[in-house]
Amino acid sequence: QIPKDPAQRRIRELASLSKRLQQVHPNVLAKVLKQGTVYQNEEIVVINKPYGIPVHGGPGIKNCIADVLPILAKMLENMKAEPLHLCHRLDKETTGVMVLARSKEAAEKIRLLFKTRQVEKIYWAISLGDPDPAEGIVEIPIVEKEVQSHQSHYKMTLAPNYRLSPEDGKVVKIRKNRNAESAVTRYRLLASSSACSLLELQPITGVKHQIRVHLAYGLGCPILGDHKYSHWSKLAPQKLPEVTLKRLKLEQSKARHLPLHLHAHRLSLPLGKQIDLVCKPPLFFLKTLKKLELDIAKE
Repeated sequence: QIPKDPAQRRIRELASLSKRLQQVHPNVLAKVLKQGTVYQNEEIVVINKPYGIPVHGGPGIKNCIADVLPILAKMLENMKAEPLHLCHRLDKETTGVMVLARSKEAAEKIRLLFKTRQVEKIYWAISLGDPDPAEGIVEIPIVEKEVQSHQSHYKMTLAPNYRLSPEDGKVVKIRKNRNAESAVTRYRLLASSSACSLLELQPITGVKHQIRVHLAYGLGCPILGDHKYSHWSKLAPQKLPEVTLKRLKLEQSKARHLPLHLHAHRLSLPLGKQIDLVCKPPLFFLKTLKKLELDIAKE
């Protein structure tokens, strides 16, 4: 059945659009990526990654970015063009700046820049609640753990090096978890309204789901539409504050259709000269900002 409310309809449309993009002929996906090209030179092609498309294939995935790179290269250059190469990854639900290399050598060079933390990455996220303080650094290691519940599943979570002693409230060092990876995220509040915030995020490290985990479990401000990290033990849709639902014209029962509002906004690549790449957020993100009255005119 079609939801009567236009907002709910749009959210459903986005979900079905990303599903369709996963089902379309690879040529169609390649064309969408080509239309989203934001920069190219002799070494790289930079695209604005669409929502809901995985970077890598896997069971049950028909279309992914990796698979259409040969077609995209031909569309951008000519039929003899060698396939483009992936240089880094973005989660399936994340949108924004994605760098592709035209040759294996360029790809290796760029991967090394990412690995040695020479690439500056700036993300935008809409989160529930405001972080306190409004600006800071989250530096808490992250580890993958199995969640024991009626549906057993794996999640990334915090593995802090310190805890507060219940007896005297002093900070005590804990034995380090062998499997934990160190993770550092800078954050800054850009705007807040309707029980939500627009945050600018700079991950210094690149751990899986780092921004999502640091926001949800480190700052207590999960990303809007992050159903995975809004609860610990259960797989359930995110619970939204009344005022947020009202502004989004959404019922709580439809919250599960809300997309993850995390966007790779800017990237600085030191390739000979500094290349600054910017991708504007997707339409659904901009519409949410408007509905929640999160004003980014200053930015």
